Amino acid sequence: MADEKNNHKQTEDQDMIKLIDNLNRKEDVGLNRRAFLKASFGATVAIGLATTPFGIFSYMRSEDGSVKRVEIADVKDLDIGESRNFGYPTKEDPAILVRTPDDKFVAYNNKCTHLQCPVFYEHKENILLCPCHKGYFNVDNGHPMAGPPQRELPKILLEVKDGKVFAVGREVRHG
Repeated sequence: MADEKNNHKQTEDQDMIKLIDNLNRKEDVGLNRRAFLKASFGATVAIGLATTPFGIFSYMRSEDGSVKRVEIADVKDLDIGESRNFGYPTKEDPAILVRTPDDKFVAYNNKCTHLQCPVFYEHKENILLCPCHKGYFNVDNGHPMAGPPQRELPKILLEVKDGKVFAVGREVRHG
């Protein structure tokens, strides 16, 4: 019984030595599962970032290559100090058009940059307001003025032609 126990102990010791030898092999250290996953993840992120501008560009273009142009309103239907919600570049992307007290048209995505709550135009104070956490944005440039938002609202480029207001693109901000 003692011999059997010694043999079993020696077998276990030999197995442990084999495991330790396996850990010390240089080829295993060079490319293990963790290193492979890190490299794969890094390559995926790099490819995604490299192709993002092309995706945005094609998203903003129509099938014939021209910029997506969406009619928002007739100039005469929107008085000074009024706003109108619309969708751009698709109907599922909420946006807001404002005719400022200076009789200028401005438009922004209608989602607060803090937690994506809807933004409303307050004519009396001439601001864009996010009621969720009292975020205030400047109507003229979309920059945050107060509250938790740290980034400006994405701006939608406009064109006024033949008495109609059109959304014609988005202004890329933050580099």
